[in-house]
Amino acid sequence: MIREAVVAGTFYAGTRQALEEQLKSCFLSPLGPGRLPDENPHSIARVSGVVSPHAGYMYSGPVAAWAFLRLSHAHVPSTVVLLGPNHRGVGFPVATMTKGSWQTPLGNVDIDVNFARLLVSEAGDLLRDDGRAHAGEHSLEVQIPFLQFVFGQGFQIVPISLADQRPSTCMRLGKVLAQCAQGREDILFLASTDLSHYHSEEIAQREDQRFIKAVLTGEAENISMLASSPGFSVCGYGTVIAVLEATACLASRQIKLLKYATSAAVTGQTDAVVGYAALSVESE
Repeated sequence: MIREAVVAGTFYAGTRQALEEQLKSCFLSPLGPGRLPDENPHSIARVSGVVSPHAGYMYSGPVAAWAFLRLSHAHVPSTVVLLGPNHRGVGFPVATMTKGSWQTPLGNVDIDVNFARLLVSEAGDLLRDDGRAHAGEHSLEVQIPFLQFVFGQGFQIVPISLADQRPSTCMRLGKVLAQCAQGREDILFLASTDLSHYHSEEIAQREDQRFIKAVLTGEAENISMLASSPGFSVCGYGTVIAVLEATACLASRQIKLLKYATSAAVTGQTDAVVGYAALSVESE
């Protein structure tokens, strides 16, 4: 079973060569880190999680590159648990896939069958194996070429699509993820989210800094409180809650902001912008 790429050629380049060049340009962009992952690598603390945006690469790719550069200096994970919002609302509210592979122009990435099945088993009625939730959704797909660019083909994935992002649901999911990953240091959790949507640049900056500040506390409850405030428009906030819960037990956990920008930095239009941030969750 192959989950075919659905946004290749739109959100990112549709051929291997063009995509590799586009990924390089994201890293080398003035908004990006300014260097490629293989330049002057150095060992850093264990990276257990990252937050990465999921717009088209021309808009959010340079910000996302900061998260993946950070990962390039860490150990290659055996399994990447990808959590993203379900923009279309199709399929089971919290859905994974327990077999097959995901396709991009850089090749196919297999699903970690054992971890995905364990997760379904331990989650009870919270989570189901439902490919419909993933069929047309971009929020996870756009992360995979970056992972392939940094890690090659030496990893597997467990995709999780969230149409239900209620804090209670996401905190429960995070606890199940922590339980299933207990004792394993080879698992990476990736939360796919853009920040505020279609505010003016001034309002977006203010609202996004509130969200980032809440994330940096490491307390999922602080994000939950923001999510109920008027005008809140972070599309994947529940994925961040789940990753914070999944990594809450890590010793000396640190959450770091790597880069923040809005779409105005690319388009020059400041009347209706989208915010993007890259963050890491690290521990000793």
